Amino acid sequence: MDAELAPIADKVLAGQRLSADDGLTLLRSRDVWTIGELADHVRRKWHGTATYYNINRHINYSNICALSCKFCAFYRKKGDDGAYEYSVDDVVKQACEAAEGGATEVHIVGGLHPWLPFDYYTDMLRGIRAAAPQLHIKAFTAVEIVHLARISKRGGNAAGIRSILADLKDAGLGSLPGGGAEVFDDRVHDEAFKGKIRSDQWLDVHKAAHELGLMTNATILYGHIESLEDRVHHFELLRQAQDEAIERGHAGRFQTVIPLPFIPDDSELEHLYGPTGLDDLKMLAVSRLMLDNFAHVKAFWIMQTIELSQTALHFGVDDVDGTVVWYDITKVGGASTHQELGVKELRHAIVEAGFDPIERDTLYRHVERDGAQWRAVEPAAVGAT
Repeated sequence: MDAELAPIADKVLAGQRLSADDGLTLLRSRDVWTIGELADHVRRKWHGTATYYNINRHINYSNICALSCKFCAFYRKKGDDGAYEYSVDDVVKQACEAAEGGATEVHIVGGLHPWLPFDYYTDMLRGIRAAAPQLHIKAFTAVEIVHLARISKRGGNAAGIRSILADLKDAGLGSLPGGGAEVFDDRVHDEAFKGKIRSDQWLDVHKAAHELGLMTNATILYGHIESLEDRVHHFELLRQAQDEAIERGHAGRFQTVIPLPFIPDDSELEHLYGPTGLDDLKMLAVSRLMLDNFAHVKAFWIMQTIELSQTALHFGVDDVDGTVVWYDITKVGGASTHQELGVKELRHAIVEAGFDPIERDTLYRHVERDGAQWRAVEPAAVGAT
């Protein structure tokens, strides 16, 4: 063991909260095996050997975006080759296809389209809810929520954000994804994704969602121009926001953290190498150790690969996401937009890694099914103290 990890190990085994200095020590250490062992200890306190997956479908309604973030290879400007925007009927049709195939969730995000009106988004939600009422709609990053507040002339302040979320919830929104957080640091923000909302607004959106009873996720994009200190600060802000939601008794809170490795291909930052597999494992493990009030840590297999996600199950991870089907935002190793794993493949990967696969819905309830018919039966995890 790295001797500097010994006092941190004592804290973890005693169930004590880690400090920012502890987080930095973990990220700097080369003793990835001890870090993984500690994260696995915490993961098993939360979930034992249970590992979650879901049957879902990602829908990207448009890649036309007002922003031009350096790390992003997804966005297009109107008229660019490859630019697209789906109609409400197109999105509803895809959601219905997902429901007919047994999906419990659709995950809907897109670019900040300059000209789509607010009722495009509410019509989309109402259309899906009417056509596939059992389908949970997880949609729109915090960045999109602020954009919707602006185009509907409500402003990006707390009142405008809350009003937008209330309207979206009334139209059928079930929860928020965690995208758009990137790294909570103004220096990184100004260099890599200038014009995007800063950390305070991202957190304000999720706090408002929690107050309204919406569950949300959180992400961190790492391995580009951020420092290790930036990563730890990001964890601290997420942990603090979760503490607030719990202390205030909000019905909503963060469910899952999804550490996302930067994929440099075809972006303005493609000269960077991006993180290694060992970096990925360490970040997943440290997420589990620092975010002691988050029940779930997800390895998004689209970006981590299924093979590394299997290994990550021994590094604090308890969720490998789902079937996905379509993903246009990041393509690892030249993958196409059709990126799909079947249930049999997901379950096999989990079992092969030595864990027990459990199908969940978006709210981490166990799913019992008969073909495409399903029902949620109970919470899938009991939180650790």
